[in-house]
Amino acid sequence: MKLGSKNLITDVPGIRVGNASDYALRSGTTVLSSDKNMTASYQVMGGSPGTKDTDLLEPDKLVKKIDALVLSGGSAFGLDACSGVMDLLQKEGKGYQTRSGSVIPIVPGAIIFDLYAGQQDYWEENPYRSLGRRAYEALSKDFEIGNVGGGTGALTGSLKGGLGSASVVLTSGITVGALVVSNPLGSVVTKGDKHFWAAPFEMNGEFGNLGVDTHYEETITDYLSSRKTKLPNFTMENSSTLDNTTIAIVATDADISKAECKRVAIVSHDGIARAIYPSHTQADGDLVFCVSTNEKKLKNPIMDTLEIGVAASNCLARAIARSVYSAKAHKNDLLPTWENYN
Repeated sequence: MKLGSKNLITDVPGIRVGNASDYALRSGTTVLSSDKNMTASYQVMGGSPGTKDTDLLEPDKLVKKIDALVLSGGSAFGLDACSGVMDLLQKEGKGYQTRSGSVIPIVPGAIIFDLYAGQQDYWEENPYRSLGRRAYEALSKDFEIGNVGGGTGALTGSLKGGLGSASVVLTSGITVGALVVSNPLGSVVTKGDKHFWAAPFEMNGEFGNLGVDTHYEETITDYLSSRKTKLPNFTMENSSTLDNTTIAIVATDADISKAECKRVAIVSHDGIARAIYPSHTQADGDLVFCVSTNEKKLKNPIMDTLEIGVAASNCLARAIARSVYSAKAHKNDLLPTWENYN
């Protein structure tokens, strides 16, 4: 097992990612697509998700392939980013082919809440359709992480969140990667804002090589005393259920079915639990998509899929830590960055 060449989800052959950010809005959109359509499924384990077209990703549903996925800020407004991506895919003739000859792009999506301090008051029309188009137009093998795209306005429990990614190449030659927008109620670091919960899974010093916090007991007993819960208008009693969530995509080039994608998505949630404390709460909409480009046949489907799931969960934990590690300070930030304390 080794690190992918870019340590990004785009190390999976064919996968591309694009970001679009609106820094006045402090929000943005991230799009993932591929050279070919992809097999996909998903799993929600948070209590407050915001999604589009996820039901069709269940293994018993008719649609077998998707054209793109969207991770966006903007709460429910952000789901319109999917429409912007659909506009451009339709122009390219990509999508589900109906018997009547129509082409319908399949673009599921998920959102985080990042509309703090009334930023939406300045727009006359929903900006997320345009952000979706811009993110699709920016699709590339190379992309930034940190406070860009869907992670532009993300906040964790104690520090600025953001967009993160990580990858690994298994000994079988199969590549697995993760992409995440980290905006949880819980914290990605232990008390003191230095050590990452995901430290045991770090590869090649990708988020500081600081190791495990050997004095984490106080964090465990004081898990809801975070800076985020002390922000103006945020109270545990009166908090919107859409104020927090971690949304992610794991991807592989292994030839796995829709049902196997579903299982990998379920297992990948372990990565969220390893990297964020607490996670999967009623006030989080934690969701993981799994996509496959179906390029590499499996020699042992059961054991290979098991290994892919474990690798995906580890990649996701690493990507979450990298999202916070890569966050940069901007004017009028609501929370400090990891860099501010280290």
